[in-house]
Amino acid sequence: MTNPFNSKFQYLYSMGQYSMADAIQQFLNQSRIKSSIQALQIEDIWEEIMGKTIARYTEEIKIINHTLFITTHVAPLKQELYFQRVKIMQRVNEVLGSQVIKELVIQ
Repeated sequence: MTNPFNSKFQYLYSMGQYSMADAIQQFLNQSRIKSSIQALQIEDIWEEIMGKTIARYTEEIKIINHTLFITTHVAPLKQELYFQRVKIMQRVNEVLGSQVIKELVIQ
């Protein structure tokens, strides 16, 4: 007769081969909340990425399906962000460490 504790222990032991950070990263990669967490990361460092003036007039930043949405009601800023959209996507992807952003929408 096999001991169920031993099989459970072996399973948990084999799971211990990952660090906690690796386990969380794997979970996030498979989870729907990943984009929400990345959006929070971007909000936290938006001023560092874009500068104080742009950050001050940016009202909302969100990621939906690999698209970064930036909301501002300042028309000249909208135009400037539009002209620099490729550079913005590159900077954000660089900070996030992967190709998360594939499109940019300025609202």
